[in-house]
Amino acid sequence: MTQYAPLNNGKPCQARLTEGVEEVAVDKGDLIDQTYRYDIGGNRVNKVPQTAGEYAMPELFDKHGGFRRLHSFTLATIVQLDTLRFCRRFLTSDPREAGAKFYDPKGRQYDQMIQAARSGRQNIIEGSERSSTSKDTEMKLTDVARASLSELRGDYEIFILDRGQLPWSAHSPEAKAINAISLDEAPFKDDMVYESAKHALEQRKKYARWLDSDDAVVVANTLLIITGRALNMLKRQIESQGKAFEETGGFSERLMARRVEAREQRKTQDAPECPQCGKPMRRRKSPKGEFWGCSAFPECKGTRPT
Repeated sequence: MTQYAPLNNGKPCQARLTEGVEEVAVDKGDLIDQTYRYDIGGNRVNKVPQTAGEYAMPELFDKHGGFRRLHSFTLATIVQLDTLRFCRRFLTSDPREAGAKFYDPKGRQYDQMIQAARSGRQNIIEGSERSSTSKDTEMKLTDVARASLSELRGDYEIFILDRGQLPWSAHSPEAKAINAISLDEAPFKDDMVYESAKHALEQRKKYARWLDSDDAVVVANTLLIITGRALNMLKRQIESQGKAFEETGGFSERLMARRVEAREQRKTQDAPECPQCGKPMRRRKSPKGEFWGCSAFPECKGTRPT
């Protein structure tokens, strides 16, 4: 937590801004990461306000690329790795193995599951990288990630049903044990790719007793629950992204603000001071021709000839 004290008529006022990764516990042990900073009014900002009612111009580009710190990304990585392993272990296109494995004669089930798992992880990455210039794209790609993992969850459900069994109840001891697992915060220093991969493998160890089982239904149920947790996190991420966009806008809005600010600066550059209030004047037009008018109009009606 970082504290800031903007001025209120020359006196400090209380305001607390959060920065970095904040972990919020929700139902069934699900976690969500947020990477926003907020001012006292709840608006996301990049610079600290200096006086009451006056906010510094925000940075043009948002921070981006922080996906490696997201628990949703860690779970999506585990899901992709273990979906690859699951398909290799328990799916087959060889009719001679049809009795022992899920028979997939044309390999389409294998391909669809692998692609859905990949899409879930990769769209989290792409959405995070695009967040600097398009919050709309970030939200859409996060939603694509969620849709892909939802598709994968359906495949695991069908696999379990095909074996004549039911998915574990949320009240079963196994489901409760898996849902009770909490992920550690990513301890990144200076080698993000290496440390991110190491972190994901370390977190996988918490599920290893189920994921390494020789019983395909146990593995499918485990991945069903892990995928569900990732989906809950992604849902909350989309909600947070939408709220931030609603409150502060995105790249297009900030770009327009920058252009307006630059235009206003050009208008007042080398302009004379108002003879009444001393503020910069602006060149204006009237039926009688051009003249200098006070930039504080209509509060101040000072004029002078060009």
